[in-house]
Formats: sequence, structure tokens, C-alpha cells
Amino acid sequence: MDSDGTRDTRGTHANPVPRPAGPPEVPATPPRPSAAPGVPPMPDGSAFLAWLRAPRPEAAPGVWRFGHQARPEEEPEQIPTRQLLSGAVIAFLVGWLIWSLLWNGYLGGWWVLPLELFTPDSWRHSNDRVGNAVLWYSYYTLIALAIMLAVGRLGRWGEVWRRYGPPAWRRSAPVTERPPTPEQDPAAWPQLRAAGAVDAAERLAAEARAGLMRDVDHARIDRAWQGVRSGRHSLATFTGAVLQEGAAACLHPSGERDLPTRIARHDLVTGQVRLGTTADDARNPYAYRGTGLGLGPDLLGTSLLAVGPPGSGKTGTVVNPIAESLGLHALAGRAAVVVVGAAGAGLGPADAYDVVVRIGNPESVYDLDLYGGTTDPDEAAAVLAEALVGDLAEPHQGGDTRRSTTVLAQLLGPFRAVHGRFPSVPELRQLLDGSPAPLAALRKGLEDSGQESLLRELDARERQMGHPGDAGGVLADRVALLDRPAFASFFDTSGQSRPFSLKALDHPVRVRVDLPQRGHADASRMLARLVLAQFTASVAVREDRSLFACLVLDDATGVVTPEAVRGIQRLRSGNAGVVLTLRTLDDVPRPLRGPLLGATGCRMALSGLTPWDGQDFAEVWGKEWIEARDVTDRQIIAETPAGKALHAVRRVITGKAPTARAVTVRQVERERWSASELAHGVPPGHAVLSLTNVKGEHAPPLLVDLRG
Repeated sequence: MDSDGTRDTRGTHANPVPRPAGPPEVPATPPRPSAAPGVPPMPDGSAFLAWLRAPRPEAAPGVWRFGHQARPEEEPEQIPTRQLLSGAVIAFLVGWLIWSLLWNGYLGGWWVLPLELFTPDSWRHSNDRVGNAVLWYSYYTLIALAIMLAVGRLGRWGEVWRRYGPPAWRRSAPVTERPPTPEQDPAAWPQLRAAGAVDAAERLAAEARAGLMRDVDHARIDRAWQGVRSGRHSLATFTGAVLQEGAAACLHPSGERDLPTRIARHDLVTGQVRLGTTADDARNPYAYRGTGLGLGPDLLGTSLLAVGPPGSGKTGTVVNPIAESLGLHALAGRAAVVVVGAAGAGLGPADAYDVVVRIGNPESVYDLDLYGGTTDPDEAAAVLAEALVGDLAEPHQGGDTRRSTTVLAQLLGPFRAVHGRFPSVPELRQLLDGSPAPLAALRKGLEDSGQESLLRELDARERQMGHPGDAGGVLADRVALLDRPAFASFFDTSGQSRPFSLKALDHPVRVRVDLPQRGHADASRMLARLVLAQFTASVAVREDRSLFACLVLDDATGVVTPEAVRGIQRLRSGNAGVVLTLRTLDDVPRPLRGPLLGATGCRMALSGLTPWDGQDFAEVWGKEWIEARDVTDRQIIAETPAGKALHAVRRVITGKAPTARAVTVRQVERERWSASELAHGVPPGHAVLSLTNVKGEHAPPLLVDLRG
């Protein structure tokens, strides 16, 4: 289905796919897609159908829902096998003994009293041998059943039956289910049938059975169908595209139907990516133990902060799977993703992205728009000031940022009015330095155009230049970090390059920004702050917020500022989120650590954390009430000679004095995870993760094996 430009990335591709006026022709022999992830390829599409029909029950936040089987909230009492079987055998022997004693008359005749009380004498003393035998043997059977019920309950025979009997055999045996009806089969597209698009549903169902549909196709067409239901697209256009192109309908503007490679397990029906397995640990809630850990837009919409030392697995086990998942969502028309990291950080192949900006690399096809694609000088000044001096602002005050925004606005507005564009990096540096020639040329241009209001802005800037505390000098020094030969061909404003702007987040675009690290660490941190500031400003003014937008920042060192924290707090309402990683919380100013942890709904502490970082996590995760047991062993003192002799024999046999155990149970409050446990109790390859989704549902801190 043609998107009519509503989902195109508009000039963000090096080799954009041409969009014909009508639906493209379906190739005679379409390429056979790979099977759904996690299942072997099958030529008849059975693997895809099995994947699509797999159960995905509703579950707690973070639970991998694909094939999930719910567990009780509390751990059931599990009797050890040896104790269970021995108790069952002993109970049987006790029942057999009681029955033998009754049958042989060793317990007297009192047990026949119920029969004598409730039956007439003529029945018991009848001459009819058959009737008399039936009466007495029925009574014997009733007594035997009563004994069996009593000893069976005492010996837990029901538990033995459930654990080792036919019920256990049926659970372990494969169950052959009947194919679901078209109204219940997701592969038959019942939502299309209910809306009257039966032909389109039949075409898609046939593609699925033939093995020509993959998970991205299903998610993409389902997203397009949601556009039909919301009124963004017409039903006739949708059905026409499906009938013409089948599973290849409604393609992403890149023309891709899948990523080149996958490193993680994804379930595009629920939108989750599997990061690992929740450890079977006593500190985890029982309902979570042993379940898969899955993250999706519902959790990333509250933002994620992952902290761990180098080598703890932040990039390989957290950033890469999430970036890959968001790339699949973008191909399905559900998300827009921007991944920022150092050049060579291994954030996925270049052909997995629509736009790759390699700052400092002369072979880069794309440039980065220094001003975020805006034409408003005040907005451009605010974003640029955050990038240049946001890390110098006093936490919770932002004085330097406000002064810097004013200085930049006093220059950007007049320059744009004269030249019709914003200044390049060398031009901006000269203006901030107060070079006489550029300022004089700018003044002349304003006078010639008669823009008196902007002349007053320029006059105010010139008056402030020589005053102590003027922010112009600091801004010039920061801009000088970008005015280097390595960046000479970047940040061009003359229209000669192909700058990428984060205004494109209105479309399902996949972007990777490679930051220069070697020799340009300060510039890299400045550019990372710039991308974060542009991201938070762009998603706040998006028209279509049904598209999830996410910024993945592989290293947020020097990026967290007071304004950045405020921007992260506002992302949830705009259907957007950020993923930040840090080597240590020491890379964040002390007054901002608490606000940062409070602004992110998902917090991850990886193995190798320092106790000081662990203390911050322990404080934000708080405390919980637990049941503490105090066990006291008290030696028993015998008073009689026989007791003393018995104790002596017992001491000789066991080697210990006879004791009596006293157990005291009380409710105490303790930290969910202490700083010491986080620093020393998290195994390698593991992490402790707390989750909050966009609905406000919480998951407590969970110990997760990221290698599972």
C-alpha cells in the first residue's frame, strides 16, 4: 500500500527506493523468507503458523510472553520425594494393620455397632445366605473405604497420584490440537474478515501457509490495518495493495522486509525482545523465577538506564538486542530509532539502518544537522546551548544554559534574517568571539533590510561582550571543539551536504550516529548531548504519536544534564523513551543521580558495580517487609536417672547433646538489594533489573541471567 508520504523518511536514504504511482508488480517468484525466529525453517510454512498460533498469555511486566505458562504468586509447599513416598507406604501399612485387626476380631465387635444400629435384625439374621452375604460384605467394603480415605489423606496419596500418576503422564505427553477455526486463527486474519475484506484475508492466509510470510510482514500489515481502523488509510487502498502484493504489501520505504542478521529472539506479536532468563533465586518473586525476560515499547517507553563497568555486557547483551528489536519495529512501521555510539562500537551492520552518520569520517554519506532541522532561532539556540554548555550548568538551576541560550539567540536570529540560514561552525565561532568584521557585516545586512528589532538584539550582544561573566567566550571555546579539520565537511548549513535531522522521527526511520572518540572525546560528548537535546525537543512536537520513538545512547558519560533529566521525564507522554548506559554513576553529577534514577522507569545494575553505585540503586529500590525466622537450640536437661541415661545413649549415637529447637517468626523491613549484595552478590553475566511500564505497573528488582 502506498503510504502517500505519511511514513516515508523523506530524504534520509543514501539510495532511496522509488515510490511508483501505483502498487508495484509482484515478482513471479518472490523470495522465500526465513522461518520465524526460534523455529527451524519448513517449506510449507508450518513453522510460521506454529509461531503465530503459540499462546501469549497476559503476564507481569518483563515476562517473556511467548509460550509462557503462568506460575502461582507464592511458592507451593513441595514435599521431598523420599518423604512423600515413605509417608505413603507407611500410611498404607498402617491401614492394612488396622484392617487386619478388625477382620481378625482383635479390636472386639464394637466396629459392627453402626450396622446393628441402622439395620433391622431380620437383615442380619436372615436365612437368605446371598442377601446376608451382600449385607455384610457391603459393610466390610464401606469400612475398608473409610480406612483407605483416612490413611490416604494422611499419607498424601493424592499428591503421589498427581506427581507420578496418569496426570503427570498426560502433562509430559505431546498434545495434538485441532487447527483453530478462521474466527480464532490469527493466521487467517479474522479482523479483516470481520470488516468485510475476506479476499485480502484469504490472500494473506495463503501466503502464510505457503511459507511466504515472516514475522515482520505480519507486524507490518497489522500496523497498516490499524491505520485503516484509525482512518489514516482507506480500506479500498489497503485491500488493493494486499491483493496485489500479498505478504510484501505496505513495505517500509527502504523496501526491506527483514534485518540482514539477528542476534536475539524477538516476538513481534507482543513486541518483545528476549534479553535473558530470570534466575531461579530466592530473592526473586516465585512467579518470575525461571521465566524469560522480555522488553518491549511498553517498558522502554519509561526509559532504561543500565550501569555497569566495561566488560559487563552493556553493549552486547542490552544495547544491541534492543536496537535490533527497534529496527524490526521500524520495518513494521511501528517505531523510529536513533542509535548513538562510538565508531566501531559494534552497534549492528550499516545495512541494518536507513541512515548512518559517521561524524569525522569523510566517507560518510550523511551529515548531522547542528540545529535539529528547525527554522526558529530561539528553538535552535536552546538546543545548541544545551549541547555546548549543558554540562556546565548548576544542577536544578541551569543558569549557564539560560544565559547561553540568550547569547546564541542574539546571534542566530540576525544571521538567519540576513543569510536565510543558520551560521556554519566557523561563522558561529567568529560571531561568539566578537570578531569585528563578521559583526559589522551582519549589522550592515540588518540595516539594509530595515530590521530594527534584530538590530537591538545585536546591539545587546555587543554591549555584553566585554562584561565579566559573559557566556560568549565559553561558547566560543566549546564551538572551537567542532571547528577542527576532522569535522571540516560536517555541520554544513549551505545546502551542499545531506544533513540528517531528528525531525524525521515522524516516520519509521532507522538511524545510527557514529561519534568520533579518538582525540575528540569532548566533542563526542558534546555531540551526544546535542542528539539527546534534539531528540527530546523533536518528539515533544510530533503530530503522530502512535509511532514509538526511542534513542539508544551506548555511553551517556557527560550527557546527563538538568535539562536532559527534565526532557527524559517528559518522554513517556509522547510515546518515546531513551536507553542510556553508564560505566558508573560517578559519570553523573552527584545532585543529578537521584533525579536520573527517578526519571527512568527501568533501572539495571550489572555485575561488577561499585558499592557506591550500589548504594544509589539500593536507595531508589527502597525496602520491603519480609518474614524473618530466628532459630534457637536449647539443650535439654534431664531430671531423672532414666532421662539422664537416655540422653547419654543419644549423645553416644548422635555425637550431640539433646536439644529443643525454638523458632521465632517476625516481620522486619530490609533493603530489597543492599549495596554490598549489588557489588559482590551479582554473578558475572547477570544483572539486577527493576521495571515499570507506561501503565504504571511495576516489577521488583529481579536477578537476571543475561546469557540465557
